[in-house]
Amino acid sequence: MREYGTRSPQNARELFNLRHSSLRITVERAFGALKNRLKILDNKPFHPYRTQVKLVLACCILHNWILRHGIDEHVPTESSWEPNPHDELVPNDVAVDNGSWAAKRDAWADQMWANRAGIRN
Repeated sequence: MREYGTRSPQNARELFNLRHSSLRITVERAFGALKNRLKILDNKPFHPYRTQVKLVLACCILHNWILRHGIDEHVPTESSWEPNPHDELVPNDVAVDNGSWAAKRDAWADQMWANRAGIRN
C-alpha cells in the first residue's frame, strides 16, 4: 500500500489492488488475534478441510462471545480440549480455473472503478 503514497490509484487495477491489500491486512490482523486467543488455530491442521472451515467459524463465534460476555464457565479452557484425530483421507479441493478468477477480479475492479468515478462526478 505504501507504493501509492498520497497518489490516488490511476486505473481500475490499481484501485482493486489497493483495496485488496487493505482488506488482506485487516483479515491477517483478525486471524492473528484469533490465533493468539485460540491456540488450536496456530497448530498444523489435522482435520479434514470442511472441519477446518467449521473450526474457524466456531473460533470466531467463541471470540465474539468472549469479547461481549467475558469468559464463560460453560466454555472449556483450551488446556482441557482433547484433539479428535482422523485417519480418513481428505479429498483434494477442486482446482479452479485461473482464467475465470481473473475475469471475476477484472469485473470487480471495473465495478469499483465505475463506482469511484460516479462518486467523483
